[in-house]
Amino acid sequence: MRQWSSPIAAGMMIAGTIAALPGASVSAAPASPIQFAPHRAVYEITLERAASGSGVVELAGRMVYEINGSACEGYTQNMRFVTRIVSQDGSEQLNDLRTSSWEDDEGRRLRFNSEQYRDAKLVEEAAGDAQRSEAAGPITVEISRPARQRLQVDAANMFPMQHSRALLAAAWQDQRQLVAGLYDGSEKGEKIYHTSAWIGRRRQSDATAEGVPGLAKLASWPVSIAYYEPASIQRDSLPSYELSFRIYENGVSTDMVIDYGEFSVRGELKELTYSARSECNASAGAQGAASRSRGSDGVVSPPNKP
Repeated sequence: MRQWSSPIAAGMMIAGTIAALPGASVSAAPASPIQFAPHRAVYEITLERAASGSGVVELAGRMVYEINGSACEGYTQNMRFVTRIVSQDGSEQLNDLRTSSWEDDEGRRLRFNSEQYRDAKLVEEAAGDAQRSEAAGPITVEISRPARQRLQVDAANMFPMQHSRALLAAAWQDQRQLVAGLYDGSEKGEKIYHTSAWIGRRRQSDATAEGVPGLAKLASWPVSIAYYEPASIQRDSLPSYELSFRIYENGVSTDMVIDYGEFSVRGELKELTYSARSECNASAGAQGAASRSRGSDGVVSPPNKP
């Protein structure tokens, strides 16, 4: 299962094609730059649908997502996603995905750390540091776990927060589609996804969000993103999975559904707590934020238990 980014995010470098809606208006865009609200969100995970051949009978769990930081010091994201799955033969499996990352605001650097546990046993891990060249060269990725290696990733690919910002920027411009490559350190740090996002029409305020802190008066958009293996695009195959949600202008997401093909799960927002926004201190710089968010092994500290 893949790491989520707020879900979803991005910078002004849009790697792909954006098709504008008929009659699109630029005047509704926010007067100030897009800002992500530091927050902690807890989602209840339930089984939405399961095909007869999927082998999944029951699924339940929760996801805890945290984002902190600012444009000048970068953003730290922590996520823990725990699910219990019951199969048709009655066996149970406990999956526990823990991810943590730090990304600078300009999409030049990404540090990532992830651990996947199955029935309390570590089955997969990844840690590394990806840096974008000052020139037009590729992104260089130094992977430290599970084994040391160096990769080069095409510069057109986005990092998670960079992708989220591009998504919101496109939404404010009333643009319907965002196509982009995405690198987030998934699956041993070697995975690159080709993403295709559909963005629905803006809801200027949301009466359905009454009772949820700070969302009712914010603009929001329904979004659906398909994630493809790069090699599968040329074969016109189905996506590896699809993620649907409603994203608000402050970066908070609700109404999540992840469709894996044979089954899908729903994430319902149960708790939302905002944190104080970090003061922008240009003298501290992003590197200072990176050193504060890294552990003794030089990678981003793993998230706290939810």
